[in-house]
Amino acid sequence: MTDTLRAEIKEKLINGDFHCEKELTLSIISGKWKVVILWHLGVEGPHRFNELQKLFPKISHKTLTNQLRELTEDGIVHREVYPEMPPKVIYSMTELGMTLLPIVEMMYEWGKNRIEQMKDTMDLHNEKQGECDASPCTYRD
Repeated sequence: MTDTLRAEIKEKLINGDFHCEKELTLSIISGKWKVVILWHLGVEGPHRFNELQKLFPKISHKTLTNQLRELTEDGIVHREVYPEMPPKVIYSMTELGMTLLPIVEMMYEWGKNRIEQMKDTMDLHNEKQGECDASPCTYRD
């Protein structure tokens, strides 16, 4: 295990507060934007902070900073600062972070498939609603 882990996670490990490995994994990748950040860094490669912010127009500067900081502290993302003016900061996946990429990609595929299923269900529902409007029927949700 890497030495760079957030104090909160270290404390839980020491106190035995993690009851299973899945719980640890979820505590590291939980956060509204973390999985999407990991996908972009893992699939597309390194990004500057502003490039990441443009990918997520609804994320605040503070939230993106916090999510990246936690991923960095957990050893999943690497933050490289180049000494120039203005400072250039590039985020990339660490070797450890890349081991999460297959999980992130499976989550992406599952979500994509589930969205399609839900759209199909809604389309079917809308078609049946249309039939009910045109003729008497007993279709109910």
